[in-house]
Parts: sequence; structure tokens; C-alpha cells
Amino acid sequence: MNIYRYEQNPLLTPNDVPPFHEGFEVIGAFNAGIAKFQDEVIMLLRVAERPISSDPNVIKAPVFNPSTNQLDIYEFRQDDPNFDLSDPRVIRETTKPKWSYLTSLSYLRIARSKDGRHFTVDEKPFVYPSNELESFGIEDPRITQIDDTYYIYFSAVSPMGVGESMVSTKDFKTVQQHGMIFAPENKDVLIFPEKINGKYYALHRPVPNSNGSPEIWIAESNNLLYWGNHKHLIGLRPGKWDDGRIGGGAVPFKTDKGWLELYHGASQDHRYCMGAVLLDLNDPAKVIARSEKPLVEPDAPYEQEGFFGGVVFSCGVLVEGDVVKMYYGVADTSMACAELSVQEILDSLTYL
Repeated sequence: MNIYRYEQNPLLTPNDVPPFHEGFEVIGAFNAGIAKFQDEVIMLLRVAERPISSDPNVIKAPVFNPSTNQLDIYEFRQDDPNFDLSDPRVIRETTKPKWSYLTSLSYLRIARSKDGRHFTVDEKPFVYPSNELESFGIEDPRITQIDDTYYIYFSAVSPMGVGESMVSTKDFKTVQQHGMIFAPENKDVLIFPEKINGKYYALHRPVPNSNGSPEIWIAESNNLLYWGNHKHLIGLRPGKWDDGRIGGGAVPFKTDKGWLELYHGASQDHRYCMGAVLLDLNDPAKVIARSEKPLVEPDAPYEQEGFFGGVVFSCGVLVEGDVVKMYYGVADTSMACAELSVQEILDSLTYL
């Protein structure tokens, strides 16, 4: 597989994004949804900001308060036995394993480019937490264009869990809210860019707490809001690169062989790679082929080192002829891009 990583990688880092909140620092600008709008490439960044602590023994957690439209800042001491602070992303109560806080708040911010390589970041958020289901932040957006409307959907995080919410825009200036379309615990939703036999389709990733594993499912809808006829699509594969968890990555795109979906897979030791699955054009619940080996692995230094190293995680691609421009988050920190060949991806798959 020939992979052309841009010489400019990483294209955007936390240093390129001024914090929106006073007294905060940007620790991540990554996992962006991608769209082409007029003559610009839109990179809808997940920006993660955390409050700066002057005391190294104190960790702060920001929480959006919908009653005040402000952030409440909670403080936790490193030596408090009631909390587990071993993960830099999460503060967990040791007495209540289901309850946790995040050490940063994520929101969505637009970066724009004429050439797809050099980006400028808007001063203010484009989509910001707005209700109790988003009180811990909003993460990992994807963008599906249908006619002149861009549907943007993202993980909404709160004490109630992680679900998937959606907004839409026609101009990347104003948004219309559509609410939560997949209830917790669910994420990694991907809506196909056109109707198939009169129905909309979406991939999603439930997280079972009893039986089952975090795997990819498919659902259908008449209106993009209410989803049903859920079916299991693909699962984990013991001993392979995707034996820990899998989820949808970029929005599926059409080829002459079928719908091509670039998905992420994590191993048991949390190494994230990108692979592909090919779905039937007329029935996307039917799997035609799948990657035995990853297409893209975290090999470059900026993919291996960062806030959470060993991660390549795409939320969007641009397809131009045989060229797939895969924009992807690296190490839960920054954004990069790599070009792959559609034909080479198809040729690399194992057909079922």
C-alpha cells in the first residue's frame, strides 16, 4: 500500500489554536470532520481545552452548566484516595466506578484552507455545548453533505453517558439543532451521503455493558432523525489489529465495487489503526470485503507521540478520482493528512 503523508504534517497542532476560554490551554486539535464548501476545505476540529492549574497536585475538571451557560470548574487532589487520576483524560471516583469527570472540555471549531494543506483557524467555536447532554463536551464530528445541507453529528458527553447528537448547516455560519439521534452508549456514527433504495443508512457503534463488544452496526431511517432496523455489521477479530474495539471512521463513499468505509480499529493494547470494509451498493448491510491488515498504522513520530500516543483516527476524507485524501487525528493531539489510492485499497481487501 502506497501512503503519501503530507510534508506539512502535522497540519494543525494545539499550538496553532488559541484557547477560547481564559485561563485554559489547548491540549488537542484533532479528529476533525471534513467537508468541501465552495472553494474551501473545511476542517471541523475537535478542540480540547483544559483549565490551567497552578498547583501540580491539583487537577481541574471543566463542566458546562446549561442553567448558566458557563463552565463550572471542579478541583481534585492527586493524593485523594477517592479518585483515580492515573488516566490524564479522566478523573474517576474509586467508590463509584461508573461516575467520572473529564480533565478537558471539547467543542467544534472550523479551520479553513484553499489548498487542503495550510489552514487558518476561526477565532470562535462553531458548535459549542448547549444542553445537559453535552455538559462534558462534544467530540469527534463527522460531516455528511446531502444536496445543499451539511449534517454534522458528534459524540455528546455527559454524566448520562455518550450519545450522538446532530446539527445541520448550509453556510458554515449558522446551525440548526436536531437533538440526540443515537442514545447512550453510542458513538462513531456515519451517515451515508445519499438514499439507498429510498432509505437513509448510518453506521454506529453501541458499547454493550453486559454481553457483546464495541463493534459496528448499521441502521436505517426515513428522515435522518429516527433510526431503526438495527443490524450488526462487523465485529472484532481475535489476534488481529482490530481485536480491541472498532468503529466507523470517515463517511462512506461510493466506488464501482461498493461503498467503501475507512474504519478505525484498536488492538488490545490501544494501538489505533485505519482499515477498510466494502459494503454492497444496494444493500449496505451486506459486507463484501474487509482489510486483513491495516491500511494506515501509527508509524510517523507525530502519530506515535502525543497526549495519547500510537493513534491514527480519521473522521473524514475527500475523494478526487482515484485519490483518497484521508484527514486524521494523530495521538489524540493534532491533525494530519495522507493520500491513498482507491484502487489500491480495493485490491488490498480480502473478499468474503
